[in-house]
Amino acid sequence: MRSFRWPPPPDGKSKRWPAPRGRDEPGRPLLSLTPTELRAMPNGATLEYFIAGEGDPGTVFAHGLAGGIPDTRPLGSGVVGRKIFFQFRGHGRSDMPAGEVTYADLATDLRAVADEFGARRALGVSLGAGALCRLLAQTPDRFERMVFFLPAVLDEVRPAAAMARAAALLEAVQGDDAPTAASLLSADIPAGLRDRPAAWRYVRERLDALLKDGLAAGLADLPVQVALPDRTVLAAVTAPALVIGCRGDAAHPPGVAEQLAASLGNATLHIYDQPSVLWTNRTDLRTRVAGFLNDTGAGS
Repeated sequence: MRSFRWPPPPDGKSKRWPAPRGRDEPGRPLLSLTPTELRAMPNGATLEYFIAGEGDPGTVFAHGLAGGIPDTRPLGSGVVGRKIFFQFRGHGRSDMPAGEVTYADLATDLRAVADEFGARRALGVSLGAGALCRLLAQTPDRFERMVFFLPAVLDEVRPAAAMARAAALLEAVQGDDAPTAASLLSADIPAGLRDRPAAWRYVRERLDALLKDGLAAGLADLPVQVALPDRTVLAAVTAPALVIGCRGDAAHPPGVAEQLAASLGNATLHIYDQPSVLWTNRTDLRTRVAGFLNDTGAGS
């Protein structure tokens, strides 16, 4: 197994794996450098956002802990209509709260963005999936179609290993510890791909963004929180939902995805056989998400 080295080769290039001429290396797409905007939302928070596409339906995309807009944009590939990507409070250029951040806070951010831009569909990744669950517990009919990608927690505390990794990443970013943060970020990449140019660029861009904008100290307690008190309330959510999990990911146990699908009133479940889905099953994932949100039947 190749070990991860830091700092990466100049410009993210690897002598062992030269980039193919005339095209980018296969694997996860490069993170977007498209400029984003700031807006004061209806809940009083100023949040960073980016809009792609136009027209109806509108879909809001909610990222995971220590993630952001570039991480959710690949999931919008092929989704029709207006796509609204945003940063939760404590992330990127969004408001940095002084106190603790809770799933209730994140749910208000998600609701505010959806209301501001008229989104009737939603996709949540990990932390974002938890925020979506919290919102739906309060307003079961808020969205007409929903995707939950790699849900991490519902109403039971996360496994110790998942909490430890999240806490370590937050600590590394707050301490400007680039080597540790880079090593933790590289865990999202399959071991056999970590020395490839696309992997170097992915880690470098994620790290640059995290060290530039930082993460709010109030996020530190999120790994030990539950998304909602009782998942049985999700039975009231009758709109079509797609729940996507994977095996082999300690931070996102497939059992959580299975529990969520069973709790929702009208859910389809898909479990991938291996982790790092955006690296190993990117095309199928994008097709599945777009097919479901576009209501073509490919997501079932």
